[in-house]
Amino acid sequence: MAVRPRLILASAFMLFLELALIRWTGSNIVHLSYFTNFVLLGSFLGIGLGFLRVGRSQRQPYYSPIVLAVLTIVVLTFPVTVDRNTEGVLYWTSLSTSGPPAWAILPVIFCAAAVVLMGPAELVGRCFPELPRLEAYRYDLIGSLTGIAAFTALSFLSAPPVFWGLIAAICYGLLLMPRPRVLYVGLVTVPSLVVVGLLLAETLTAGAIWSPYYKVTTKQLVQLGVPVTDIAVNGIPHQQAVPAYARLQWEAQYGLPYERASKQPRDVLIVGAGSGTDVAIALSKGATRVDAVEIDPKLRELGGSTHPDKPYADPRVTTHVTDGRAFLERTGDKYDLILFALPDSLTLVSGASSLRLESYLFTEEAMRAARAHLKPGGTFSMYNYYRESWLVDRLASTMQRAFGHKPCVDVVSTAGQQAVITAGLAAADQRCAAEWPGAAPGTPEPAGDDRPFLYLKEGTIPPIYVITLALILIVSLLAVRVVAGPYQRMRPYADLFLLGVGFMLLETKSVTGFALLFGTTWVVNAIVFAGVLVAVLAAVEVTRRFRTPPLPIMYGVLFAGLLLAWLVPNEWLLSLPLPLRAVAAVTVAFLPIFAANVVFAKRFADTADATTSFGANLLGAMVGGCLEYVALVIGYKGLLVVAALLYVGALALLPRKNSALV
Repeated sequence: MAVRPRLILASAFMLFLELALIRWTGSNIVHLSYFTNFVLLGSFLGIGLGFLRVGRSQRQPYYSPIVLAVLTIVVLTFPVTVDRNTEGVLYWTSLSTSGPPAWAILPVIFCAAAVVLMGPAELVGRCFPELPRLEAYRYDLIGSLTGIAAFTALSFLSAPPVFWGLIAAICYGLLLMPRPRVLYVGLVTVPSLVVVGLLLAETLTAGAIWSPYYKVTTKQLVQLGVPVTDIAVNGIPHQQAVPAYARLQWEAQYGLPYERASKQPRDVLIVGAGSGTDVAIALSKGATRVDAVEIDPKLRELGGSTHPDKPYADPRVTTHVTDGRAFLERTGDKYDLILFALPDSLTLVSGASSLRLESYLFTEEAMRAARAHLKPGGTFSMYNYYRESWLVDRLASTMQRAFGHKPCVDVVSTAGQQAVITAGLAAADQRCAAEWPGAAPGTPEPAGDDRPFLYLKEGTIPPIYVITLALILIVSLLAVRVVAGPYQRMRPYADLFLLGVGFMLLETKSVTGFALLFGTTWVVNAIVFAGVLVAVLAAVEVTRRFRTPPLPIMYGVLFAGLLLAWLVPNEWLLSLPLPLRAVAAVTVAFLPIFAANVVFAKRFADTADATTSFGANLLGAMVGGCLEYVALVIGYKGLLVVAALLYVGALALLPRKNSALV
């Protein structure tokens, strides 16, 4: 295969395999639902090691399909799921699980992901010396965009993992040439068949539906003579499709929002409509119009096909498959009741280490947005199993600040802190059973859009993350030394390493910013990742085809872009009409990314060792993935300051002969 097609295929396979591993391992190991970038960090380490390994061995990376087969066997043999007798929301891995503990399974997955991705990365790296620097980088980016497009298409089609395995097998077969044939069959064909066979067995036996977010499994039950569809996602009990009359009898929280309203709600908005039970209850309470917002299309489909009351077939119901906060920011309608119905996504947004799908629903700004969509006399309510009393108080305080008066707080059960929190547009629009006494001492401040971490009580990075990230960095240092040799090889490219760290922080800021502005949906996430790569590709093309300013001037443009991103408030962007918001958001987010990659492209084109310098940059991206967690303390906007300091360091480490590079 010619070098350019081989480079595009290897790059596409590399990114596709990274996305597939993140998606699939998280669906079987519940710990990874809350450490999504754990596999991402392992992937970055492996990709960096693959580039650094170029030139140190001429053997084909047959180890990659073998380790992938071993990883598949381990994950399917030792899955980690949440115990069925545990209730409530899951945060900071607080629930008891079945299967290996986190300290045992996570290191295995991290190391395996690194070794698996090291293979395709090594194949990509071998193509770099055969082409001019920027041309090789250009085809690498084209391949990466192809990999994103392929995985996005499979997500859109809800393809099960067996198709991911087939694509991996085909790519291994094309890239690892049969030399000799017996070795090829033993080291490539057999492991690939093992992976495909195991994923096929999982697809056929689990009875799962693969949504863009979860592996969804269902089970038909009969509880107290009532037919119930039990729904689990990624091994976690998630929700049940239950007839409205039964749910109202079994759990008081479902009827309390209607009892606390000062008038009968006619127009109702339900965020987190899921399989339809809350919609059915709203209809049973006399609603004449229900807007049902659900982020997952497959959960919505399950509600349409399995719910006994068939609420989604009712002409009074309109379904919106989107993010709840995004719907609030876009709609012009107003309601008698807005209900956040157990919106607990149980997963993180890929590419943003601490952002959950529903994070932006529980901020003060989100509740102000909900208040703005209430009709006169309307009410806003939310309920869930909050598990901690301070969490109930925090949400009630947030609602008090947004509405200007105390809400109604009904703790239905202290076991699991099952609670309903309701606020009327005015204090007279709510009917509380008793006055909420106010937040207890020590209750954290309301979450905001810049730090939307509802379940983080202290303004610090949890120890479990600190320890885990420290171990990751130690393992990475040892792995780089073993695979790449002395660190002196990368010393001349310290500035490129810092560029990689800064770029990862900019990417995280972009992902979280677009999630707030346009929704935390998988489509928005895919578009942002593709947009970042397009911005990088544009920077490469500009550098290749035009005479760009010297590096110090480009650094100046980069710092100006960071300053612009710091100065433009999210509130202003959210106030813009959707098309204008998109243009402004792209400009603000991608200007520093474009400038940073012009800097990288100019510097990379002048390096003496393409693979070592590129590997150093990729390892920097892995460290940037660890550094993302400082957002828990300083907020996502603070990442811009950290990135600016990193770029100052990169400028200071720029070799003198490159300081006036044109």
